[in-house]
Amino acid sequence: MANVSEIFGSMVFNESVMKQRLPKDVYKAMRKTISDGKRLDITLANVIANTMKDWAVENGATHFTHWFQPMTGITAEKHDSFISPSAEGNIIMEFSGKELVQGEPDASSFPSGGLRATFEARGYTAWDPTSYAFIKNNTLCIPTAFCSYGGEALDKKTPLLRSMEAINKQAMRVLKLFGNERVTSVKTTVGPEQEYFLIEREMFDKRPDLVYTGRTLFGAMPPKGQEMDDHYFGTIKTRVKGFMAELDEELWKLGILAKTEHNEVAPAQHELAPIFTTTNIATDHNQLTMELMQRIAKKHGLVCLLHEKPFEGVNGSGKHNNWSLSTSEGTNLLEPGDTPHENAQFLTFVCAVIKAVDDYQDLLRVSVASAGNDHRLGANEAPPAIISMFLGEELTSILESIENDKDYDAKEKSILKVGVHVLPRFAKDATDRNRTSPFAFTGNKFEFRSLGSTASVSGPNVVLNTAVAQSLKEFADELEKAEDFGSALHDLIKRTIKEHKKIIFNGNGYGDEWIAEAEKRGLLNLKTTPDCLPYYINEKNKKLFAEHKIYTETELRSRYEIKLESYSKTINIEALTMIDMVNKDVLPAVSGFVGKLAKTLACKQSLNLELDCSYEEDCISELSALSSEIHTKAFAFKKALSDMDKNMDAQKTAEFYCNEIVGRMEALRASVDAAEQLTERSAWPYPSYGDLMFGVR
Repeated sequence: MANVSEIFGSMVFNESVMKQRLPKDVYKAMRKTISDGKRLDITLANVIANTMKDWAVENGATHFTHWFQPMTGITAEKHDSFISPSAEGNIIMEFSGKELVQGEPDASSFPSGGLRATFEARGYTAWDPTSYAFIKNNTLCIPTAFCSYGGEALDKKTPLLRSMEAINKQAMRVLKLFGNERVTSVKTTVGPEQEYFLIEREMFDKRPDLVYTGRTLFGAMPPKGQEMDDHYFGTIKTRVKGFMAELDEELWKLGILAKTEHNEVAPAQHELAPIFTTTNIATDHNQLTMELMQRIAKKHGLVCLLHEKPFEGVNGSGKHNNWSLSTSEGTNLLEPGDTPHENAQFLTFVCAVIKAVDDYQDLLRVSVASAGNDHRLGANEAPPAIISMFLGEELTSILESIENDKDYDAKEKSILKVGVHVLPRFAKDATDRNRTSPFAFTGNKFEFRSLGSTASVSGPNVVLNTAVAQSLKEFADELEKAEDFGSALHDLIKRTIKEHKKIIFNGNGYGDEWIAEAEKRGLLNLKTTPDCLPYYINEKNKKLFAEHKIYTETELRSRYEIKLESYSKTINIEALTMIDMVNKDVLPAVSGFVGKLAKTLACKQSLNLELDCSYEEDCISELSALSSEIHTKAFAFKKALSDMDKNMDAQKTAEFYCNEIVGRMEALRASVDAAEQLTERSAWPYPSYGDLMFGVR
């Protein structure tokens, strides 16, 4: 491996490259553009574009692309070469400021949720200068936003940038009240941990379900799964370590702060965690991480599975979104601090988050909703579908003492009054972690644990940023009018704790008693994607997004429609794949094995030696019954799909798939898995779970 300090960021047109290569006046103007969010003058854009092109060509680039994130959940790019014809019949390498700042890819085939008609093909990409350009596969990639001809956001980046501006605006108002005059901006930061599976490429290719859907639709558990906990943090296998080493190197070249890698709980499951960075950059980096995982795995004869539930019976994969707030001075606003002033500020921001999570628990649940993630949430491997917050015993006790004006039992008993007494200094690890909590305070950040592994982190952070911005706005509106800031702040925090403490739960989120307790508290339990999506467009949430200029009502409804369509299409593809596998592979395989057994039975009986034929007789009987069961279920299943009312709206269609099809899929799977356990290994048409999960050696 190359020297890390030498290769880190080598494929990124980052701050140091710009400072070194751009003229000083252009560099200063560029920095001002980034800090103020202003439009870049075309003359300056031409200089930057030419410099960027020269740097890219020196590093092997032949093409450029506007790299954007449409509402497919993955990234998109259209490549153009730098070449232009010269008068002498040769070529010159050119890249203009206009090409840098704006592109025009065909937008007709990207999901829009009704924002535009199919024949309206025009779309625009606009450079996001806050996220550095980089080189990937000999192509200069320019991170961009993506919008329609009419200006509506067609991507995941534009709303994220809007939400970051919204929380910056409201956080700055609150900080000014605390006398922080030197702070010029507040940014949210994120460190998304990424879980994934690695399996043999040869076995992947033999599984139509993995090829078409990313998960196994059939598969009986092998004798051993994850019961022994021997894979978790275990010794990393040589081939996997080789994959991880190459992945690290490629990520480091792109300036991605890949930090931690280890084996996860399930066999063949692993995790990569980066160091946190600004949210829009962290979103870009996570998209690149997933892309590189899949590409580099192929080079090692492996396939990287990013589906939330590739294997039934073992843990699925999630993505933990570690979220915090940092000022331009480098202060983490979720760090308790050592002085009364800092303590009061810390409590104000913590309470803003508590209020946001309680007020918008429905939106947070919506933000992680997908067909794949429905398999995980509440499945004793991921947080439940009920959104709640874990603060730890000590911070919870501090908040309770403030709420009730009671003694706080620290080293010395004292009644805590915000901004007057010093908040007891507590260690970051004062309380054990709670892996069953969807939203946990972990020392100086909040960890939103409900995200699915394939998800873009953009959507959840748009919701989180906007909801907290709303809390801070309400706080600032009240405190700016106060005659006595200290007393008003104390009353505000005390009232916030009292009104929103129902969202705080430090216990076992997997227990049945929590479901009953959450219902008593009035918390939502939205178990499936169709259950929660209507909350996306209720009046409260439409008002929130409009107030902070995140989504227009049209943009919001389009995302609601896209999520519904994605859910229904996913289930439909899975259902059709199951039927195809059953009819073309499973039933013929079982029938063939039964025929083989029947021949053996007939042979034994013909010998007239009173041989024991119970194995053949019992197996033929059981497999024949299962074959009939599988055929009947698959036929009824297919009929239910064909009889579906094609005129239903998107919500009703999603509900149909959830209520009528998912249960049939589970029932069909149970019969097929039972048949697999009785069928000769060589006769079964697919690699088994044991082959898939323990095949990489």
